[in-house]
Amino acid sequence: MTQSFLPEIRITSPETSISGASDKADAFAKVRFIMVRPSHPGNVGAAARAIKTMGFHDLCLVAPRFPDVLQQPDAQSLASGATDVLASVRIVPTLEEALAPVTLAFALTARARMLGPPVCDIREAAQISCQHLQSTGNACIAIVLGTERSGLTNEDIALCQRVCHIPANPEYSSLNVSQALQLAAWELRYTLASAASLPLLPSTEGQPDAGNQAASNDKVQALMTHWEQAITEVKFLDPQHPKKLMPRMRHMFGRNGLTQDEVDMLRGLCTAMIKAARK
Repeated sequence: MTQSFLPEIRITSPETSISGASDKADAFAKVRFIMVRPSHPGNVGAAARAIKTMGFHDLCLVAPRFPDVLQQPDAQSLASGATDVLASVRIVPTLEEALAPVTLAFALTARARMLGPPVCDIREAAQISCQHLQSTGNACIAIVLGTERSGLTNEDIALCQRVCHIPANPEYSSLNVSQALQLAAWELRYTLASAASLPLLPSTEGQPDAGNQAASNDKVQALMTHWEQAITEVKFLDPQHPKKLMPRMRHMFGRNGLTQDEVDMLRGLCTAMIKAARK
């Protein structure tokens, strides 16, 4: 993973937010993202933003390069609206402490390892995580990411239950650590939201726009009268030899199920055509 950029430091026990959750707690609250020895404050801020956009909130730092990383301007600016997540970041001295309450940890790495836990890709990891959360009462998931320059050490990986890869270009598979975290958070969100039947698409959460409602038949027929007048004015339709032009156009408009806004738009076009033809 390569480098890139990003309130009072709080060194607290990792058990505070995860193991204290009840069996009925939201699955998203049982996922922790762990950054091991991060060196760029900007990546920490970007990571906070990344997990908040996906509905997560638990970010833990292991021995960051800067003790005041959360106060650094790059961290604050790249958090961009996720300063609440940034403010609740936990900082611990060792990966063992960060993983203490975790029951299934995925070591995210770009390199193949000769020795280590079983290997999966990030989509499989999300599916395995979902199954684990559903089947284990005290389940806690962790996604573990290493330093920007060298990633996770073999010792770090040995503390995890799975090695996880993000399928990428084999000739250039190095992802920025916050980008890798964003991809992992997205895969987890999609899988957990699907399992919980949560909406995957945005909603207006209100009444539909009246203009998007289907146009009534009287409005469509008024449009057709106006349309016939307009195409006659521009000499596209010859009233003396109409052939089957208008019936075909009526069928065409009928098939499209015009909305009220579309009828208004086409009526405006008709008016403009008539004005232009009469000049």
